Amino acid sequence: MKRMLINATQPEERRLAIVDGQKLLDYEIEIEGREQRKGNIYKAVVTRVEPSLEACFVDYGEDRHGFLPFKEISRQYFAEGVSASQARIQDAIREGQELVVQVEKEERGNKGAALTTFVSLAGRYVVLMPNNPRGGGVSRRIEGDDRAELKEAMDQLEYPKGASIIARTAGIGRSAPELQWDLNYLLKLWGAIDGAAKGAKGAFLIYQESSLVIRAIRDYFNHDIGDILIDTDDIYEQAQQFMAHVMPEHAARVKRYRDDAALFSRFQIEHQIESAYART
Repeated sequence: MKRMLINATQPEERRLAIVDGQKLLDYEIEIEGREQRKGNIYKAVVTRVEPSLEACFVDYGEDRHGFLPFKEISRQYFAEGVSASQARIQDAIREGQELVVQVEKEERGNKGAALTTFVSLAGRYVVLMPNNPRGGGVSRRIEGDDRAELKEAMDQLEYPKGASIIARTAGIGRSAPELQWDLNYLLKLWGAIDGAAKGAKGAFLIYQESSLVIRAIRDYFNHDIGDILIDTDDIYEQAQQFMAHVMPEHAARVKRYRDDAALFSRFQIEHQIESAYART
């Protein structure tokens, strides 16, 4: 039987393993303090408009200001009366203006993070782009009959005008109701993000792209996986809540591991991890 194991007993790291019996299939680690900002969504304030760069700099609540190219600014933020086709950044955007942005590229060296106002929220089967009407379709990695079948299911989905959706590879073989369920979850999430942005002034973090635990369940969990075993209370609670929300029919597979033997030792995978990931 395949299992998902999540080890969080060390305060500074969380580890995920996918095993089949006692064979390691997949492994991921998340180090405390090195969490990525990519995918995070912030309320931001324009601090400087730079016509020569066709971009602006924004304060989004982190130490260094972010870089927002003009092409990444949705026309919903343009000043009234500015024609979208001939707009220049200095006419469309002003200092002090508030926007909702998502991190596209992490800070590097002395470069600030690259940002966009075209938000994308990844679910299990689909990605929702709530304010980008032209971004939809089916993942390029999906081909042939799978592509045609998925496109047919996607055509049946209901979502607001002005949004678009992309099917992920995990969506292959899923029915339209299953895809719609995932999409509804993302629409609820976007509603909460939008509400938080409108509810307060200034620059701040609104939404943190999922932790390892939630990403793991979203991306690795499937019908082959019998149990999700977790060895700490807080991570177990987090996984339980997420499962109950997103896949309630499988919530019973999330289990709190309580044996005396350490979780990864119990499945004899520590040495497999060491040999697979030994530094050469």
